[in-house]
Amino acid sequence: MRVAVIGHVEHITLGRVARLPGPGEIAHATEVRTFAGGGGGIAFFQLASSPGEVHLFTALGADEAAAQVRSRVEATGARIHAAQRGEPHTRDLVLITPDGERTIVVLGEPLHPEKRDPLPWEVLASCDAAYFTAQDPEALRAARASRLLVVTARRRAALIASGVRADVVVGSAADPREASALEDYPVRPGALVMTEGAAGGRIETAGGTRRFAAPRADPPRGGAYGAGDSFAGALTWYAALGLPLEEACARAALHGAAVLGSLQPIEAQLPLPGRVR
Repeated sequence: MRVAVIGHVEHITLGRVARLPGPGEIAHATEVRTFAGGGGGIAFFQLASSPGEVHLFTALGADEAAAQVRSRVEATGARIHAAQRGEPHTRDLVLITPDGERTIVVLGEPLHPEKRDPLPWEVLASCDAAYFTAQDPEALRAARASRLLVVTARRRAALIASGVRADVVVGSAADPREASALEDYPVRPGALVMTEGAAGGRIETAGGTRRFAAPRADPPRGGAYGAGDSFAGALTWYAALGLPLEEACARAALHGAAVLGSLQPIEAQLPLPGRVR
């Protein structure tokens, strides 16, 4: 299969803190990790663990952070289509508290590819699936040329502006940026998938709402960073394989749960199979 990810990949610095600092306080992070991540990056690495041909459409800045991100994504062997920006690359500071919750500070605006960038957008028409987490409605229209289009719910504004019908919109019911219902989309997607952590999640379609269960997992003491985006990447893969959406969600939930407790989510991701039984 051939799949694409369209979106941002950020330079992540992640560490553990005893608690979030209050006004005027200083927090010292321990067990610090640095890696390429972000909403597009984590989903990309999950899909890059598959035997498929993976294409990443993204944008990179003009500094050392961008060079490190480029080196990491190119090491996967995927096809990297990166627009060049003259500004510093986006960095994220992720703080993990003892309860496993993550707080993210984004330094700069995320760098997204745009349709006007001289990238091989025609490749999308040959893709079995595309996962969209960028911001440009025109790029989203290009992504619609793929056989299956999955869009993150956090890009609802871009989806509405594009007028495109997504096959699946995926997000977290606990995230105010993503929580939504089918009626929130003027052009309703084929399905809306909302995860609910340990409670599993729901699938909403024109035919009604049904639920899927979450696998048993240890409390995310190491952090839950990357779980939702790993789920989204895996869901894109399993749906593209042709699985019924409930089964695709159940299988993708295993990939989301796999990174719980990890301070390096990419290393904890489960590989995606070439076929399913």
